[in-house]
Amino acid sequence: MGGTSYDPKTYASYASTTSAKTHHDYHARAMPKGMDPKVIKVRESRVHDLHPHPTPIIVGLDVTGSMGSVVEAMRKGLGTLFEEIINRNPVTDPHVLAMAIGDMDCDSAPVQATQFEADPVTIGKQIEELYLERGGGGNNHESYLGPLYFALMRTACDAFKESPPRKGFLFTVGDEEPQDVLTKHQIEKFFGDQPRQDYTAAELIAAVERNWHVFHIIVMEGDYASRRPDITVEKWTDLLGQRAMPLRDHTKMAEVIISAIEVIAGKDADAVAKSWSGDTSMVVADALRGLPTTGAGAATSGPVRL
Repeated sequence: MGGTSYDPKTYASYASTTSAKTHHDYHARAMPKGMDPKVIKVRESRVHDLHPHPTPIIVGLDVTGSMGSVVEAMRKGLGTLFEEIINRNPVTDPHVLAMAIGDMDCDSAPVQATQFEADPVTIGKQIEELYLERGGGGNNHESYLGPLYFALMRTACDAFKESPPRKGFLFTVGDEEPQDVLTKHQIEKFFGDQPRQDYTAAELIAAVERNWHVFHIIVMEGDYASRRPDITVEKWTDLLGQRAMPLRDHTKMAEVIISAIEVIAGKDADAVAKSWSGDTSMVVADALRGLPTTGAGAATSGPVRL
């Protein structure tokens, strides 16, 4: 996918007609078949005449409990995401894929995935089709490892085959603690694969990081993180270091994602934060605090398998 392009006028029309929409207006009552990882063979980010150097970006959104507002914030922020990546140019030709994250211990649809798309209207309409199950359980985490496994086993991205190969960007977004283990049973049930073993979070991250820059955005306004902010941040920081980023205002999620990409591409974090105005600058500065400037980095040139 990804054969379309960002057009400001088309997006402005879409944004205007959907401006009153909230997460309560998402009408799916079951996971769409086309978004089921057991049905999906591959999601592709391919070279196109309009996008000769596509950069894959995955954003996995917690849809449990009251977190549906995060999904709608992402949809409403898509115009900013595409426009500012194009204007600021930290990476080339963004291809965005959105995922829904639930709880594999108790939900029926804890992993859902759109296509990779190159414009905010097409991906926005797909986000509107996600099933917001609003489940979750009392286990202190959601299934944030689902998007990592999906990135490993269900994506094919031409950026990884360039010379030199380029990494994509993978963000999970939620308010609970990290999932420690993705079990064989969960992989079989929700992906239809037959793995040899369980995989720890550290094992999956190490595999995914060969081709992807991995981040987690901690929604500090969420019910869990607001009640247990210190332990939530500590757990994620232990796992991802400074790529665990606190988000104090979920409506600024797109700006934080863009800013993280800018820093990884080599820009100074303070300068990036100051490039935004007003409250956005403070939210971004808080999220980026400690994130090292590393340069975008190369992906592995061969297939990655667990």
